[in-house]
Amino acid sequence: MFKKLLSLMAFMLCFAVNAQAETIVKKLPEPNLNGRKPLMEVMKNRHSAREFAKKPVDEQTLSEILWSAWGISHDGKHTIPTSMNKQNLKVYVLQEDGAWLYNPQDNTLLQITTEDLRPLMAQQDYVLDAPLTLVYTGTDAKNSPLHAGSAYQNVGLYAASAGLNNVVRGYFDKKAIAKALNLDEDEIIISQTIGWAK
Repeated sequence: MFKKLLSLMAFMLCFAVNAQAETIVKKLPEPNLNGRKPLMEVMKNRHSAREFAKKPVDEQTLSEILWSAWGISHDGKHTIPTSMNKQNLKVYVLQEDGAWLYNPQDNTLLQITTEDLRPLMAQQDYVLDAPLTLVYTGTDAKNSPLHAGSAYQNVGLYAASAGLNNVVRGYFDKKAIAKALNLDEDEIIISQTIGWAK
């Protein structure tokens, strides 16, 4: 009887601790939608670069990167087109403080894990220097890659405007990233590594 009572108390304590654990949601600053360079100049300067300063990306810049990729621009529409208006793209943010899922409706990040997953992306050494990697995911094998392509192109243009380096990458351990993000491997489309120029 005593063992059963002890087990019940342990279960209740565990439940109470889990009930108190809060999901961490981080509100990002509103993106600055004014200024920067003219579009034609940005397109001329857009390039892939594989050298990054070990300097964090501040939250204002992160907000603008994510808005460029998948933000809400007007009338509930995203900054990129989606086939048949499916809007099924998801953007994960990998940083030193863990992995986050971007919520474009309220410009927030939902923490998925506190573990730094960037080393899982580092099958190329230069990735270890970069402070930020975006992982684009989707459940539509036909159309989600198209949506990811539009998103990473927007981010590439933003990077050219803001003085950031970026490179789109498919060479990483998709299985390990999918497991860490609790996704099916098929949902992982591509990644984009971003950081300040050296």
